[in-house]
Amino acid sequence: QVQLVESGGGLVQTGASLKLSCAVAKYTFDRYAMGWLRQAPGKEREFVAGLSPVGTYTNYADSVKGRFTISRDDAKNMLYLQMNNLRSEDTAAYFCAASPSGRYRRLADFETWGQGTQVTVSS
Repeated sequence: QVQLVESGGGLVQTGASLKLSCAVAKYTFDRYAMGWLRQAPGKEREFVAGLSPVGTYTNYADSVKGRFTISRDDAKNMLYLQMNNLRSEDTAAYFCAASPSGRYRRLADFETWGQGTQVTVSS
């Protein structure tokens, strides 16, 4: 079972940037596809971004394309989400997620996630 611990959330103003980090406790991390999910109050969890094993391919939700960048450092067992030009609608709890199948393009591909880190964007 992979363990995931997110960090880096906080309260920022509209237009600001944040970088989320996720520490992955799994020696086979490089074989997993990884992703970020989010859940806003009163809403269902949604897919934000996904990254193939090794980091060759990415996929983003339309709402974050051009603003968010997902990346991984397999040597450090770390996953990142760089978020630029944040909007109030980005306010949510963000979850690092793992996909042992290697699929990374949609919410259902991810089987395990962490406890989440809160991102609040104020206007």
